[in-house]
Amino acid sequence: MTASRPATVLPLIVFDVNETLSDMTPLAGRFTDVGAPAQLAKLWFAGLLRDGFARTAAGASERFSVLAAASLRTVLHGVDLDRDLDSAIDHVLDGFAHLPVHPDVPDGVRALRADGYHLVTLSNGSADVAQKLLDRAGLAAEFDRLLSVEQAGTWKPAPGSYRYAASTCGVAAEEMLLVAVHPWDIDGAARAGLRTAWINRAAAPYPDHFSRPDYTVTGLDLLVAELKTA
Repeated sequence: MTASRPATVLPLIVFDVNETLSDMTPLAGRFTDVGAPAQLAKLWFAGLLRDGFARTAAGASERFSVLAAASLRTVLHGVDLDRDLDSAIDHVLDGFAHLPVHPDVPDGVRALRADGYHLVTLSNGSADVAQKLLDRAGLAAEFDRLLSVEQAGTWKPAPGSYRYAASTCGVAAEEMLLVAVHPWDIDGAARAGLRTAWINRAAAPYPDHFSRPDYTVTGLDLLVAELKTA
C-alpha cells in the first residue's frame, strides 16, 4: 500500500517492541507449563495493556513488570496450578527473557539500517527487556537508542510518550516514523504528529475508528522497499 500523504524525510524510525519485534507466541507455553490454559496468555496481555492505559488516562503511570505480575495474579486466580501462585507468576514472566524476534525482523532491521535510517525502540516495557531481545537476535548494534516509557512517565499511546522519544532523539515529531503491529499505537503516534507504518502479519482489517497508517506491510522486511517507492 502506498503512503496516504506526501513523503517527507524520515531520518528516524521508532519501533514498538512487544509483538512488533518480539514473537510473544511462546508465552502461551509458559501458561501450560504451570497448569493453566494456553488461551489465558492473550487474555492476560490484553488485561495488562488495559491496566496500563487506565493508569495513564488517570494521570498516573506504573512499570510494565509491576502491572504484568499483578495482572497475572488476577488471571491465574482459581486456576488449578501445579505450583504456588508466586512461582507460576515468576515462570511466566521469565518467558520474556527467552522470546525470539519475528522471522521478518532481522532482514527488515538490517535493510533499513543499511539504507541510512537511524533506528530506536520505544516500548511500554523496559529498555532492558528490549536490549536482551535484540542481543539474542544479534541486532542490538543496529539501534541507536533503546527507549522506554518508564522514563517518559506515561505509556503509549499518550502524546507525552512520543514527545519524549522525539525530545530524547533531538528530532521533530514529523521526522519520525513509528513502526508497530498495534493499531492503538499507530493512532497515538499519528495524533502526536509522527508518520506511521503498520505491520499487518495476520492480514487483519484495520479498525476504522483509528487514524490510518501511512504505510502498511505484511512484514518488516518489506518496509524499506515501501519507503523507497512512496
